[in-house]
Amino acid sequence: MRKKLPYACIALLTLTGLGLVVIPNGMRFTGWLFLGAAAVWALGILVVRWGKHSRTGKVCGRIFFTGLTLGLVTLAGIEAAIVFRGEADNSNLPVDAVIVLGAGVNGETPSAALWSRIRAAEDYLEIHPDVPVVLSGGQGAGEAISEAEAMRRALWKEDGAENARLLLEERSTNTAENFRFSKALLEERGLDTGRATIAVVTNDFHCFRAHMIARRQGLKTIDVPAELPWWWLTANYYLREAFAVVKTSLFDLN
Repeated sequence: MRKKLPYACIALLTLTGLGLVVIPNGMRFTGWLFLGAAAVWALGILVVRWGKHSRTGKVCGRIFFTGLTLGLVTLAGIEAAIVFRGEADNSNLPVDAVIVLGAGVNGETPSAALWSRIRAAEDYLEIHPDVPVVLSGGQGAGEAISEAEAMRRALWKEDGAENARLLLEERSTNTAENFRFSKALLEERGLDTGRATIAVVTNDFHCFRAHMIARRQGLKTIDVPAELPWWWLTANYYLREAFAVVKTSLFDLN
């Protein structure tokens, strides 16, 4: 029974991963992660068996498990940094401007991620009523309006007193462009972005990487984290974000 348990676990990981990948549920990345874990587990079993009969197999096994350990330790370290950054409370710090980063829109309806950012922005803007606000996000596939416009509609006040400070940035397609185009808008308004402190509203899991990208563009930012409403989506995005941080560190130079 014990000998069969690893194979049962591999089969369970594989079936769960396939289900998450195939069925639309917002957790496709976790599905691929499950499939990858099943593949690594299966490969580990093969390497162990090979090592029992071959000196070369033993060497390869050591290399495999050393690499796996280093990878897991690195992943854990990145996750710890992401979690730490996403738990910051900077609501009372003085700022010169606010940038709200966009997220997906389903037709004209904000996604769960975008709704959480809108709610966090609304709360934050009540505390900081006199600073300009850039709503940043273009229009992508499946979106009838831009992400910036979706946020504007949600934040628009009937009396109009707060509306003048809402600036729409509707060209960006990624976080780097969010900051680049928002920076240009704020500079057009006369803000010295080289000296200004800018509050960035985004999801808690995204704060660490957003801060990395903003710093590369010469912006001094503080985080305003927004929590997703469902824990399983949060877990999915936190896992995905660790790999996105690695990609941003190695390949995204802008």
